[in-house]
Amino acid sequence: MRYLLLFVVNIFMSQIAVSQIYEVGVFAGGSNFIGDVGATNYISPNQAAIGGIFKWNRSPRHSFRASVIFSNLEGKDNKSDDPRRLERDYSFETSLLEISLGMEFTFFDFNLHETGPKGTPYLYSGISLANHDNYYFTQNGVYTSENTNSWAIGIPMVLGYKTSISTHFVLAAEIGARYTFSDELDGSVPDNEGRASLSFGNTNSNDWYVFSGITLTYTFGRMPCYCGF
Repeated sequence: MRYLLLFVVNIFMSQIAVSQIYEVGVFAGGSNFIGDVGATNYISPNQAAIGGIFKWNRSPRHSFRASVIFSNLEGKDNKSDDPRRLERDYSFETSLLEISLGMEFTFFDFNLHETGPKGTPYLYSGISLANHDNYYFTQNGVYTSENTNSWAIGIPMVLGYKTSISTHFVLAAEIGARYTFSDELDGSVPDNEGRASLSFGNTNSNDWYVFSGITLTYTFGRMPCYCGF
């Protein structure tokens, strides 16, 4: 069994050694929230977002991708066009740290070992984990910390366009909505079940947030062997 395990690990490592090049870089842009508090604009960045990104290009058409992005989420009812929210006048702000892992697909071949400029639209999806502090609104509308934090599982849905700007650098612009399986990000549903009576809004609709920005990545690695998966 031990020799079999060593054999499998050796095959896996040899695949990595000759696989397509890697990319490592940064994400910079903005975030906006879509939920029970604040405006309902789908793309309206109001807080800065920054993070890091890593890609393992398995072929000219797909890559495994991981990212870590930090931002504050903010929502203000006085920025909404809903008369009920304007009258309520709630607001919230919470820090958010997202870890995401998934696969990126390009519309056209994007082979970084070919000479000359190249560009293509792309799609990215997978799974995300977003850590956020927990808050709730009192009966008087006071935004109050629960002194706890939670992880919200989500599905990122990203559309972007990337282009090579030199031999080793790739620049991309993207907009990515995250659907979460949580309704707690804006404080409309307290994390503590003992405060369930303080929930408000559409409790059948979960929270969304959007990252809009650019990525700049540096490419490195050996000439690819496009085989396997």
